[in-house]
Amino acid sequence: MGDLHDYRTVAGPLPDLNRQWRLTGPGLSDLERPVGVPLPVPGHDELLVRHDAVGVCSSDVKIARLGLDHPRVRGFPVVPGHEVSLTVAAVGAGLRDAYAPGDRFIVQASMTIDGCARAYGYDLPGGLAQYAVLGPEMLPYLVSVRPSTGYAEAALAEPWACVEAAYAIAYRTAWRAGGTVWLTGDGAGVELGEAAGWRPGRLHLDVQDAAFAQRVRDWAYAAGVEVVAGAPADAVDDAVVLGPEPERVEQALAALAPNGTCAVVTTAPMARPVRVDVGRLHYDGLALFGTAQKDLAAPYAPIRTELMPGGRLWVLGAGGPMGRMHLRRALQRDGRPASIVATDRSGRAARGFGRVAPGVLTFMSERECGDSETLAKGLNDATGGLGFDDVVVVAPAAPAVEAAFEQLADGGVINLFAGLPRGTRCAWDLTAIAHRGVRVVGTSGSSIADLRQARDRIESGVLQPNRSVAAIAGLDAAPEALRAVAEGRFGGRVVVFPNLRGALPLTPLADLAGVLPEVADRLERGHWTHAAEEELLRALT
Repeated sequence: MGDLHDYRTVAGPLPDLNRQWRLTGPGLSDLERPVGVPLPVPGHDELLVRHDAVGVCSSDVKIARLGLDHPRVRGFPVVPGHEVSLTVAAVGAGLRDAYAPGDRFIVQASMTIDGCARAYGYDLPGGLAQYAVLGPEMLPYLVSVRPSTGYAEAALAEPWACVEAAYAIAYRTAWRAGGTVWLTGDGAGVELGEAAGWRPGRLHLDVQDAAFAQRVRDWAYAAGVEVVAGAPADAVDDAVVLGPEPERVEQALAALAPNGTCAVVTTAPMARPVRVDVGRLHYDGLALFGTAQKDLAAPYAPIRTELMPGGRLWVLGAGGPMGRMHLRRALQRDGRPASIVATDRSGRAARGFGRVAPGVLTFMSERECGDSETLAKGLNDATGGLGFDDVVVVAPAAPAVEAAFEQLADGGVINLFAGLPRGTRCAWDLTAIAHRGVRVVGTSGSSIADLRQARDRIESGVLQPNRSVAAIAGLDAAPEALRAVAEGRFGGRVVVFPNLRGALPLTPLADLAGVLPEVADRLERGHWTHAAEEELLRALT
């Protein structure tokens, strides 16, 4: 039996070796054996931290599946694990006034280091290791947690932060100041409107209507904006397509720099569906909007990213851990949607919700529907043919994304929470964006402000991540934990405790009584608790 106080305060001697799992290439087969490396000693301005709990996420599985095609992976080996709760184990001499052994933190996975986007558990060693060294450039991304906060619930602040961030996206409402704009298409009768007050640095003028082109040149001359004739050779910050030509929209989307915008201005319907790279919408933060008004500024109205109060919501892919988190968030909100439809392949979404919100929450199983046409009819019937005000896509499948777009009501918003690889294209009729006010949003990861907010909500009891824990494991079982997530075995979260003494196999909470009965006795109605976690640490540290 371990001493819980000694574990929390890192009072005992540290090990000589740091055991870690490394992915050396695509595929989970490269995680067959842990590697023991000498425990590092922190430098003058570094921290040695101990990983206490790590949530295993579908994003970890994506690293194995996509390899170097993953947008956050720069090379191998990779030590996965970005949902991390950690404790300071040793402090470099230059940091001893600010940190001490036993201090507890969670990690904002997305970081900017030396001007480059980096990520813990992707191109920086992550949580599927007992220990790690954090340099000074990483310390601003630590968020402190109370000593009384559980290790598992602290680790699961990160996915909750990602969920919250998905509803707080802020897109630009004007052309980027000093940036590059591309106007392409016809332009007949179009006015600058409020765009006359915007000040890009350069404008590529690629339009057919001579009168409109002259109005743009006159404005640019007076505003000091450089005008270049023809299409751009390099990426642009903002593209405006004037007219219903799908090819121009596809070219404009392909030309956008990260965080760019594409506006479609057309009074006529699109000639055919547009092939939209939904991977870039998610990972690169692209905005896609439109208008039927002949006004360049009209598409740039703020996009609603929060759920419509009293509206109609569809959570697509609600059976997995992240889908269930979106579902719980929607149900717990003040001004929640008046009707919520939750769909998944197997019917797992309904488990654990019982008779929550009768008359509000409806479950549909894609398997029970049998085919996409029957599911589409069921969804149409659920809204009385009005469509959904919000569709949250948590299932990373292009056919699902295509189908979801067709179910949007006027002014509806599709939220691409699930990340598909860049280059994944869906065929959408963007007439809906220009004529019906439909909008598309998507985000990858979260900010440190989102993580602090999630921590505060957990520590105040508003969020209860322990209720989402479905299985636990020790570090030796990390490959099996990843496989379980890849296979979708659990509707809840899998949490690895990297510093347990001895082997703890991947164990569903429902089977815990046969493995660690003293820990199982401290579950509450089958849910993970602080008391169960404390008993686990007493037994195995």
